[in-house]
Amino acid sequence: MTEPQQLSYEQAREELIEVVRTLEQGGVTLEESLALWERGEALATACQQWLNGARTRLEQAIAVDDE
Repeated sequence: MTEPQQLSYEQAREELIEVVRTLEQGGVTLEESLALWERGEALATACQQWLNGARTRLEQAIAVDDE
């Protein structure tokens, strides 16, 4: 299984959506639910890091344009 930090934003987001769907549907054991939850948390963190990086780059580009 690929580490969330190694995925593109789109890949991490899609996998996160699938994790949420699986958890919402139920039918998995407690252990599986916990593993999915942990994976989902890691994926959400990776997505947030991608978005933070994009925001920083955008802010830098705007600052350069303002100069």
